[in-house]
This record gives sequence, C-alpha cells and structure tokens, in this order.
Amino acid sequence: MRVSVTGSSGLIGTALVRLLTSEGHEVGRVFRSPTAVGAWRWDPAAGHVDARAVNGADVVVHLAGENIASGRWSSARKARIRESRERGTRVVAEAVAGADPRPRVLVCASAMGFYGDRGDERLTESSAPGQGFLADVSRAWEDACAPARDQGVRVVNLRFGIVLSPTGGALARMLLPFRLGAGGVVGTGRQWWSWVSLDDVVGAIRHALTTPGLVGPVNVVAPNPVTNAEFTRTLGRVLARPTFFPVPAAAARLALGEMADALLLASARIVPQRLEATGYVFRHPELEGALRHLLGR
Repeated sequence: MRVSVTGSSGLIGTALVRLLTSEGHEVGRVFRSPTAVGAWRWDPAAGHVDARAVNGADVVVHLAGENIASGRWSSARKARIRESRERGTRVVAEAVAGADPRPRVLVCASAMGFYGDRGDERLTESSAPGQGFLADVSRAWEDACAPARDQGVRVVNLRFGIVLSPTGGALARMLLPFRLGAGGVVGTGRQWWSWVSLDDVVGAIRHALTTPGLVGPVNVVAPNPVTNAEFTRTLGRVLARPTFFPVPAAAARLALGEMADALLLASARIVPQRLEATGYVFRHPELEGALRHLLGR
C-alpha cells in the first residue's frame, strides 16, 4: 500500500510512519519545507500540494495542524488554529479530488472538541456537535474534506481524544509535577476525560485505512473514559506518588485563559462506537494498564 502522510513529524505522525514502514508499506512524507529524500512539499497558504504526494497514492493521511496547546489563545492564534485546519484540509482534499489516479481513501484528523462541554452525556459519533471555539473548528475541519468526498473518495474523520504518550502531549506535560508529588485534580475533578493510548491511535488509523465500511466520523478514544479525579488517582498510583495539590478552576483560567475551559475543564464522555462495531480491538482499554505500559511501571 502506498500512503502519503502530512504532519508526519508530529507525535502521531512519527508513530504512524514507523508502524506502516515496519509493515512494508511505501510511505511518502509531506512537509512544508521538505529536506528528506523522497519527501514532498505542500503549502496550504498558497493552496499547493506536490502532485506526486497524491497521484497514485492508495491513501492519504492528513494529520497536520497548528498545535492548540502550545500557548494562550489570542485572537490571532485562534485564527491560525482554525486556518491551519480548515484551509489546510481543503487544500489536501482538493488535491486528492483532482489526482490521477485518485487515492481511494482520505483519513483526516479531527478532535473530540467537536462535542464541546457535555457533562455526563454519553457521546457517540451520531451525537450532535457542541458549542464553543473547538467545536466550531472541528465542524469546519471535517466539512473541509468535502471536495474529496464529493468525488467518491472514502473519507474518515478521526476525532482524537486525549492521546497518551510519555514523549509528547498531555501526559508528557503532567509527568514532572506528578513525579514531584505536586499532582492533583483540576477544577472539580468531575469532568470526563476521554483518553486513548498512542498505540491505539496508530492502530485505529491503520484500521481506518483497511476497513472499507468505515466512513465519516470515528471517535478515537478508549472504551472506558474516566473523570479527571479518577485519572489523577490512577496516574498517582502508577507513579507511586501522592496527588494532594488540586488546581482550582480559577487558577487554571488565570494561567491559560479560554484554553483552560476547552482543554482541562470541559467534560466529554465519549465512546468509540464505530471502531468497536467494525471490529477494532483495543490494546489498552483500561487507563491503569495503558499508563503502566507507557511508563514501564
């Protein structure tokens, strides 16, 4: 299988390229400024994708986008986040639609932010979108795949949960304070955190590439979401450290602004209904087992 991947240098992209290459697939990496031999260039601002990245590819995996958690959300930063997802995805989808021969599948990143802050509601792929900045961005992100979808390409929108890895993302940022015994619940601790191990993220992407009946939105989350309080207790237990230092909601908002409400305090109890219905078997369905595997504990 010939696969082209944008965002291939990120946390998920790096793991995905490693997996696909180890299985013998031909993987083309698509960068804004390619330096590696065999890499292709794309420029979303200019609306350009190197034709070699899509012509004859069996599948395209689009993971690129501005990091939403690398700083406070100013108006300018929010505009860049939305632009990188909406315009960047449309550029890729248009290239896929116009390719000759055309890829069979476009797998595009999306996010659990689609659902917004929903309390204890159980959320599946058929649940209505939520409200707020991330929900609006996620809807636009998925809608931007329309050019490929309209040409008969099978499009899969992967709504990623909180991806757990010790080398990047939320867990990596939490490890130092927790190892120092300074971890604790955020806000009330009652908000649901829908998490997924990096192993299952790349497993779900491979499943999406190879499962013809899988189309449209797919929740990439473990089947057992937990509250923030349970996540805190479990991580403390795995690290054998106390978790007595809560972060009040007001303090989180003071430090992070609007981003605190969207990423830390929002509650989204999401289940992977479509992955399970199409036969995907999770390597790490339970949080404690996932953390022990990831942290070697």
